[in-house]
Amino acid sequence: MANAKGQTTRSREEIIDALMQRHGQSFCDRLGIPIAQGTPSPLFRWLVASILFSARISADIACDAARAIDEAGWRTAQAMAESTWEERTDVLNRAGYARYDESTSRMLGESAQMLLERYKGDLRILRETAGAEPEAERKLLKEFKGLGDVGVDIFFREVQSTWDELHPFVDKHALEAARQLGLPTDARSLAGMVPRKDFTRFATALAEVARKRDAEAIRGKERENRC
Repeated sequence: MANAKGQTTRSREEIIDALMQRHGQSFCDRLGIPIAQGTPSPLFRWLVASILFSARISADIACDAARAIDEAGWRTAQAMAESTWEERTDVLNRAGYARYDESTSRMLGESAQMLLERYKGDLRILRETAGAEPEAERKLLKEFKGLGDVGVDIFFREVQSTWDELHPFVDKHALEAARQLGLPTDARSLAGMVPRKDFTRFATALAEVARKRDAEAIRGKERENRC
């Protein structure tokens, strides 16, 4: 019995090691967003990225679009609101975000304007308004254009490193990936398997496994439809 249990523990450790080596980089790290600072600009940049990732588009293209927006200098709600729809559309289009460039450009402008009007451009005020209560935060975040439950899940996954009330957070798709990998299927148990400082990367890695499987399923359906 002890050997079997020990084998299971070793197997899980091996799975986690492989997972972290292959996918263990948070999107904020990839985008150079210092989310742990918890200040208005990084929080806004991650909100924008979460909106971009929400579309049915590859993560690589969404990353390229987020980088392009950063390079354009739209790193605050004020800067985004001062840009024009045409400027945003052009930047997104050139970054490869072509299928959603026009609608996303509009949503980014409207979301930036709403953030300024309701929360003075500072998502920390949204958090205070919600009383640092996750469900209230989710409800308020979903009022931003282009941010549904999927987008909020993405936002929560990495902002939990600085919004402690969210930890540990793992979305339902990542939990399903954990189940398929033979790992625990609740966030608290998963959090006990890695150091706190690594949990965001771990949750992102599980989400990436889930996303890639979804992408394969979508491609399979497209191949079937062409036949």
